[in-house]
Amino acid sequence: MSTEPAHELGNMASAKATTSPPVVDEVSSSGYTDDQQLARLGKKPVLKRNFGFMSILGFSCTILITWEATLVLSTPGLANGGPAGVIYGYIIVWLGNISVFTTLSELVSMAPTSGGQYHWAAMLAPRSCAKFLSYLTGWLTVGGWQGSVASSGFLTGNMLRGMITMTATYYDYTPEPWHGTLLYWAVILFAVFINAVVSSALPKFEGLILVLHVLGFFAILIPLVILSPHGDADAIFTGFLNSGNWPTQGLSFMVGMIGNVFAFVGTDAAFHMAEETHNPSVVVPKSILISLLVNGITGFAMTVAVLFCLGDDIDSLLNSVTGFPHMQIFLNSTGSISGATTMAAIITALGICATVGMLASTSRVFWSFARDRGLPFWRTLSKVDSRTTVPLYAIAVTTVISCLLALIQLGSVTAFNSIVSISVSGLYSSYLIVAVLLLYRRCTSGFKMPDPSELPALANTSGSELVWGPWHLPGALGIANNAFACLYLIIIWFFSFWPPALPVSPDNMNYAPLMTGAMVLFSILYYFVWANKEYEGPIIEIDI
Repeated sequence: MSTEPAHELGNMASAKATTSPPVVDEVSSSGYTDDQQLARLGKKPVLKRNFGFMSILGFSCTILITWEATLVLSTPGLANGGPAGVIYGYIIVWLGNISVFTTLSELVSMAPTSGGQYHWAAMLAPRSCAKFLSYLTGWLTVGGWQGSVASSGFLTGNMLRGMITMTATYYDYTPEPWHGTLLYWAVILFAVFINAVVSSALPKFEGLILVLHVLGFFAILIPLVILSPHGDADAIFTGFLNSGNWPTQGLSFMVGMIGNVFAFVGTDAAFHMAEETHNPSVVVPKSILISLLVNGITGFAMTVAVLFCLGDDIDSLLNSVTGFPHMQIFLNSTGSISGATTMAAIITALGICATVGMLASTSRVFWSFARDRGLPFWRTLSKVDSRTTVPLYAIAVTTVISCLLALIQLGSVTAFNSIVSISVSGLYSSYLIVAVLLLYRRCTSGFKMPDPSELPALANTSGSELVWGPWHLPGALGIANNAFACLYLIIIWFFSFWPPALPVSPDNMNYAPLMTGAMVLFSILYYFVWANKEYEGPIIEIDI
């Protein structure tokens, strides 16, 4: 396998004719066509580019569903930090994510590949450790995304069960754990249907859900604000709580802030759809930053509105029979089971649609890492179906793992939560690795500016030169933002391992350190026993 760039233009036309579907190959803002840009990374185009700017923007926005998530995931912040902690924690997390994904968007502009973080680690790290860091980052990304799919299916399935519980006054219903498992499976199978059976409709589906995402915001906000009794502004903006029994209010605030972090999980989803997007070096960064702006504003507005509508008895919300405070808030506000159920159904429907996008991104990470021989059974997992041009085997494996994980909650919800907690720790670990490596490169060897007049040559992959993409922050501004992103990631990564309350017991323990450590240990053992013989970092599939 050659890792040195060839200086003669290869027979790309015949390669494309045999390995990829016919697509309209547009000239990107970097001066190269989309396929030439992918070829500079050493990769053959095998996925169909179905996504344009609006569809990938819809994809980004509807995976984040931040305003919906602030309702669903309000419990940690209310218990640790209180109303004021939720507001100020949200602002910190929002600004931190803007910094982080401004930094990571520079990387996707350089190397728009489905591999994302592990590819960037390989191209940025010193040659002596590039292969190992890339491999470790790949496992953290795969594990983080698999945990995200499971988390989304679990939350959405249980929201469906909560809606049924809320309407139980009309008939006799006693919720059972296996009910949530069956509903979880139903959500996952719906996501499989969209991704595998009608995969060509995925971009249009995401565009449609973007409309529901925007209209649903007003459908929830307006009745909530009009019908609910309003709290005191001073109590909301200065009212801190420490229900976790932490030694200081500041520590309680930091622990509770992780609830807001979950509301922004999945921001990197569009990175992993880059090989299916037109002009990805510009369109993907733009879609991510706009989605952070739109979701951040709507999420903050919904957060403030809900806090004003909490009422005086927060404990009753935290202990709602539905299992979700937001459903109890809807019920208290409308005084109508049908009205509250309709409002809850909007949130649940958007949660189901977010699972569709999460399954898509997770399967692309699986497929890409298998393509570079980083996973067991990579020969099968790296196959792309010639009819649908989607990685069906990767989708199948992601689905099977998610459905098997659902069985754990039958025995212990705590044990299941310990599995899915890796969604934050795994993904944030991968962000931290590549953000630190980018800062290291910025402060040492640096990058060159692209010259579109040159013939395409290998760049921004393992062992090749580093060239800025068309989207980046120049000079001192880029370094300062990169450094702030690293600091923010370290803080969030550290507190993602903390339990929600003291004293710590088996029921409230945060098992993220155990699960993340187990995954890292397994990947290291597998690497030294087997994978280091096959994994060389991103494979050069085509010399140009």
